[in-house]
Amino acid sequence: MRLFVALDLDDDARGAIAALQHRVTQALGVDRSIKMIDPARMHVTLAFLGEIAERDVPAIVDALSVSIDTRPFAAEFQGLGVFPPRGAPRVLWLGVGPGESEIVRLQREVAARLECLGVTLEPRPFHPHLTLARWRTSRPADRERVLSAESRAVARVNVDHVTLYQSRLSPAGPAYTALARATLT
Repeated sequence: MRLFVALDLDDDARGAIAALQHRVTQALGVDRSIKMIDPARMHVTLAFLGEIAERDVPAIVDALSVSIDTRPFAAEFQGLGVFPPRGAPRVLWLGVGPGESEIVRLQREVAARLECLGVTLEPRPFHPHLTLARWRTSRPADRERVLSAESRAVARVNVDHVTLYQSRLSPAGPAYTALARATLT
């Protein structure tokens, strides 16, 4: 099973992010090389587990069904960025302002639970963000055009749980099924 752990967005945040995507599309003009991510599928990935053997899933579900000893908090999405940091961009993302340090601490707690089970996670540093779009082909000039579209706060969410998801890939896009939820207390 393909698994990941994420923070969910509420409907208000999804609506605000869809409006931002519209503004970005306007800034780029008619550009068929960029594909916006459906806001209904957006989340902040805390840990990507990848393919996990079925026999290992129950232990992961159990670990991510136990409450997390962290107070709920608010997080604010703001500031556009692109990956990679130089050259032609491939991914457009929305960063986190207030609440970023709390998300990082929460990610460390989730990672510790998973590592205790022998799950190997990506070694690169964690930077909370929402992926807004991906370029099929791009030019370095796309970076300036898209980054000028937004700098203010876009959306705010109350973080009170994390969710373990199964991801099924298909030509129509990924489908996510929640397997476990750990509430913040």
